[in-house]
This record gives sequence, structure tokens and C-alpha cells, in this order.
Amino acid sequence: MPILRPPNPALTCHNTTDIGITTTSALKGLCRRRHNPFHVVKWATDALDEERREAWNTARGAVGQRRAGRASGLAKDLKGARWALWKNPEDLTVNQSAQLEWIVKTNPRLYRAYLLKEGLRTVFKLPLKQATEALDRWLSWARRCRIPAFVKLAKSITNHRASILAAIEHGLSNGRIESVNTKIRLITRVAFGFKSPDALIALAMLNLGGHRPVLPGRPTKAGPQRPRRARAAKSGVRRRQPKE
Repeated sequence: MPILRPPNPALTCHNTTDIGITTTSALKGLCRRRHNPFHVVKWATDALDEERREAWNTARGAVGQRRAGRASGLAKDLKGARWALWKNPEDLTVNQSAQLEWIVKTNPRLYRAYLLKEGLRTVFKLPLKQATEALDRWLSWARRCRIPAFVKLAKSITNHRASILAAIEHGLSNGRIESVNTKIRLITRVAFGFKSPDALIALAMLNLGGHRPVLPGRPTKAGPQRPRRARAAKSGVRRRQPKE
């Protein structure tokens, strides 16, 4: 789709992208680049999962070996605690909260990685001034945490610090767009075998586009109402006749 220059040169648009995606030449002169907080937190979640997998491999004796046995004991519990580490604290179930408390006691390094992920997520909930101070404190913590995945993430965030803070300032996020894209991918799997893309487009419009056509033979919510006498006769209720 061609990108047209706005008629008023004073107008400026904002472009939110994932870290690592290069802005096209058509956008460089038009948009101020903003890194999407949704993807920055996702990078922290990926770093946390990388640390969880390393702890799991260490527990099952797979470090330095080509093959290892099935997970049991500590390794099995670490594998089952994946969702407890991924989810937000306010969304944890009782069992997941218990798994997180178990990680605090058995694997302090993994719990420190979890706190780093949650600390970065909290940064994007704050106003710009507080978020700037919180992000600097988080970067200082991540640089000296001795967890390779988060040390690497701290370097990436440092390189893109200005665009991340600009996204916080303007309140930009691609979270809703990412949600729509995920649902469209699911609809695409349902549409396998259709002869033309028109059916896929129609399914997407029905599910996500707010398009609700009136089906034949089905009354609408604001359709015509039956007369009161006809409704009473159908329900078997006999109306009392007034006295003369």
C-alpha cells in the first residue's frame, strides 16, 4: 500500500514497531519511531523463559549431554511452573501462586529473573517522569544481575531507550493489533480448503469487523412487535373483560 505524504508538512505521525524491525524508507521522513511496549515486555518474558529452560535442563541433567532422561522431581516441577512465571501476578490461580512461592525457596536465580520481568512490566504503567527513573534503575539492576539473557536485554533496551520512552509519553501500543492478528491466524486455519479468499475475508469481517448482517427469516432486536392481543392468546392468558 503506498504511503502518501500528508498535505500539511507540520503534521507528524508516530510509528510503533518491534525492536529489531527496520523502518522503511517511506516512513523515515514522515514518522517518529516508537518501540512498542508490548514487544519490549515480550522480550523480557522470552528472557525469563530462557532462564527457566536452563534451570530445567540443569535439574534433569541435560547440561553437557546430547540426550537426557525424562524429567522427574525438581525438573518436572520446574516444567509445570511455566505458566506461573508467565502470567501477571494478579491473574495467578491458587496453585500457580503456590508454585511461585516454591520457586522463591528452591531457585532464587529463577525468581530474580521473574522479578526483572515484572519490574520492566511495571515501568510501562507509570507516567513519563516516573517511568524514566524506573527504567534507569531497572537497567542498572539488569546489567549486574549475572543472568546472561537479561544482561543482553539490558543492552538492547539501552540502545533503544529514547524510542521506548517516547512510546510511554504518547501512550502508544500495538497490543490490540497483535490480538486481532492472532485471531485472524486462527480464522485462517478454519478457512483451509475454501476455494477463494472471499470466505476468509467474510469470516474475519463477521468475527472482528463488527459486520452483523440480518439473516433471512430471523427477527432483529428492533423488529416489529406483535399485537398485545395476539401475544396474550399465544401465551394462554385470558384478559379480563371490563364490566358494562
